[in-house]
Amino acid sequence: MALRLAKLTQNIVAPALSRGYSVAASAEIQHKSPLQKKITKIPNAQYGGRHAVTMLPGGGIGPELMNYVRDIFSYAGVPVDFEVIEIDGTEEGNDDLDYAITSIKRNGVAIKGNIETKSEDASVISRNVALRNELDLFVNVMNCRTYPGVHARHPKPIDIDIVRQNTEGEYAMLEHESVPGVVESMKVVTRENSERVARYAFEHARAHGRKKVTTIHKANIMKLSDGLFLEVSREVSKEYPEIEHNDMIIDNCCMQLVSNPYQFDVMNMTNLYGTIVTNVICGLIGGAGLLSGKNYGDHYAIFEPGTRNTGTAIAGKNIANPVAMLNASVDMLHHLGHKHHASIISEAIYKTVVEDNLRTKDIGGTSSSSEIVDNIIKHLSTKVTHWPVGVDYTN
Repeated sequence: MALRLAKLTQNIVAPALSRGYSVAASAEIQHKSPLQKKITKIPNAQYGGRHAVTMLPGGGIGPELMNYVRDIFSYAGVPVDFEVIEIDGTEEGNDDLDYAITSIKRNGVAIKGNIETKSEDASVISRNVALRNELDLFVNVMNCRTYPGVHARHPKPIDIDIVRQNTEGEYAMLEHESVPGVVESMKVVTRENSERVARYAFEHARAHGRKKVTTIHKANIMKLSDGLFLEVSREVSKEYPEIEHNDMIIDNCCMQLVSNPYQFDVMNMTNLYGTIVTNVICGLIGGAGLLSGKNYGDHYAIFEPGTRNTGTAIAGKNIANPVAMLNASVDMLHHLGHKHHASIISEAIYKTVVEDNLRTKDIGGTSSSSEIVDNIIKHLSTKVTHWPVGVDYTN
């Protein structure tokens, strides 16, 4: 089995070989998984308690949504300074990607829109996938919860957490044309990363009072790759006897989500299945404009809208739903320890959508993007006018 390609440092290679793995040598960026010293989850604040955060606006509606994040943070006095890095998905070469990665490594945290890679040159790699691989963001976490009053496909509220392996599977980006007209694509699954994501799923369930973890797979067909992922999940589950564990084939899973989503609590899955399942659930609860996604590694974190849609067709029309990106910014504030600011912004979003019934067209409303943001700021105005001086709001 191939360990993550390009872990060439001796103290990684030797233990891997001792466990019976073979190691393929490649220094290409799309196959990197850098050796990183595990540190505290929250980067040290700089400049008098302020955090520097990399902002990657991306394409489509990304830039306008990032402007809303900055407007709200500025109004609320959030102690975060953004380093804005533009990544052009049409650029031939990867210099822009390298610069973005350097910035994230320096700051430790980023917020991003979806970055569309338009170039068909094989040397120009997917920016989204490369960021996750290069920074070893091995897990994506998404809380899929209905908003009261927003039209959904089921009458009762849905509340499912998705834990998704973020760097392997079909996203390994290992493809070649063996003979003209025949393309082979390698699906990479390793025991190491399967165990990391399975353990994360069970620890997440334990920490949040969840009762069940369901592993999603296609091991009946992909007996070695998905078979390994399922086997490791079953092994890890034995260490958490208080949490029920079951498994489900991906095609059946999609049908079960549509017919009875209430049977799921925490879902553990590989990369491609995570893309499918998150979009199915977003369709059930109202659309892609509500939910945020969190990408974690041992060292870095990136926050973004949950379904990673670019929204190019609606860019610049003032109709894009800003809620998913704003929820991503709230997740980022929680990660940085700015709990007070996270709480008041989250509350303002909730009141706008649920109590004031202000919604964009995608979730059944008539409000513009700017009207949503203006109303959120109106709610914030009751929270940020007279703060006591010298109070630590990070606790």
